[in-house]
Amino acid sequence: MQPENNIKITELLNGIVIPDTELTLQDVGRVKSIEMSDEDCFITIELGFHVESEIVLYQSLFSEAVSIELRDHKIRIKIISCIEPHGVQPTLAPIKGVKNIIAIASGKGGVGKSTTAANIALALHQDGARVGVLDADIYGPSQPLIFGIENEQPTSHDGKTMNPLIAYGVQIISIGFLIDAKQPMVWRGPMVTSALNQLLKQTLWDDLDYLIVDMPPGTGDIQLTLSQQVPVSGAVIITTPQDIALLDARKGLQMFRKVSVPILGIVENMSTHVCSNCQHEEAIFGNGGGVSIAEEFDVNLLCNIPLNHLIRKQTDEGTPSVIADPESDYALRYKKGARQLAIRLATKKKDYSQHFPKIVIEES
Repeated sequence: MQPENNIKITELLNGIVIPDTELTLQDVGRVKSIEMSDEDCFITIELGFHVESEIVLYQSLFSEAVSIELRDHKIRIKIISCIEPHGVQPTLAPIKGVKNIIAIASGKGGVGKSTTAANIALALHQDGARVGVLDADIYGPSQPLIFGIENEQPTSHDGKTMNPLIAYGVQIISIGFLIDAKQPMVWRGPMVTSALNQLLKQTLWDDLDYLIVDMPPGTGDIQLTLSQQVPVSGAVIITTPQDIALLDARKGLQMFRKVSVPILGIVENMSTHVCSNCQHEEAIFGNGGGVSIAEEFDVNLLCNIPLNHLIRKQTDEGTPSVIADPESDYALRYKKGARQLAIRLATKKKDYSQHFPKIVIEES
């Protein structure tokens, strides 16, 4: 095929709008190659996020975009994913073995932050990403219970570093693996931040695309210190619809902006309640809170999750919803939120510092 035809095909593909977004392929990926034979056209699309669970949908989308231009050829679409490290706070360096750290935060407790963090991590993994979870809630670690591994402990080959535990394909570390869960953590702020830094930097993370950090609730000194010391590529704010939760969510959002961490979006949890008997749906905590705060701060509403007793049951049993009931409405919403998170991160500036040569000055 002539080069000018390849340019035409590339232009058509670059203009394709990514599902559930206003973004085009050019915003979040690229046409890597176009190869022609007498009967076939082989097109490789590189995305900045994973789509393994919906690969057929994306292949059809790109194939239809060029079907008229290539009507005399059989179109074969190959989709690959390349997750790049993204920029972090200017004074911090990335963590070894981790491309991107995503903070999952809330301005207050009790809004379902830890449950959401676990399901988002698992949804990203199901889409093909390499994912880890760092339970940063030192006072109330819950990820060991959520992942059903509360009675296990990490191993160490040198007494200085730890191997993360693995559950459902996700790498996990938590202070909950190292303490007696029945005893309260009577620690002051500096001890908490020191413990988190050790968990983060002394864990042997294995080539992660995303490390999901389940942040402690609130916006006090501990949370601010952590957001200044952990090299974060982006943050997600969890809220419920009522005004009191939105008030605190605003504080969490503003805290991350003050330390130059991009906000990837909002997740509205417990948005509605569906009666298990009659299926009547009611917004018992208010209506439209997540949308309003997203519009106020010009960020995206990644998804809204209903209040459902099965989510609570599955979480308590150590089988999060995207594992226990992956085709349920609420699990699909978690998956949508995770995909949207990855897409929004793909639009952020890349970190190319790891590709720079090291300059060594020697005295002659």
